[in-house]
Amino acid sequence: MSSLRNCTSGKLVAGRVSHARTPWARALGYLPRRAVDADEGLWFAGCASIHTFGMRASIDVVFVDREGTVVRVVARAARNRLVPGGPGAAHVLELGPGVAAEHVRIGDRLQLE
Repeated sequence: MSSLRNCTSGKLVAGRVSHARTPWARALGYLPRRAVDADEGLWFAGCASIHTFGMRASIDVVFVDREGTVVRVVARAARNRLVPGGPGAAHVLELGPGVAAEHVRIGDRLQLE
């Protein structure tokens, strides 16, 4: 488990970030969850889009490029949708609702610790 820091602001974004490494973990993500806490996140390396089909929990979605720079932020992503990262997106971070709006901006540099 890792923590996620916003290097631009110096603030801790999430203290408990898991890595979706296996095909099963990548397919499920937070689908089985009813809620995601403000201090937790799920990191999808090498992923430029996600879906929220079947999601019960509300999440924020952050897309970053290969260097960890935020290229797109989707606050409280709508359920039952495809959510593309757009140009430059290389990784995805799912966070608890409201976390991205408070701690992350496009252009910020994020780092897993």
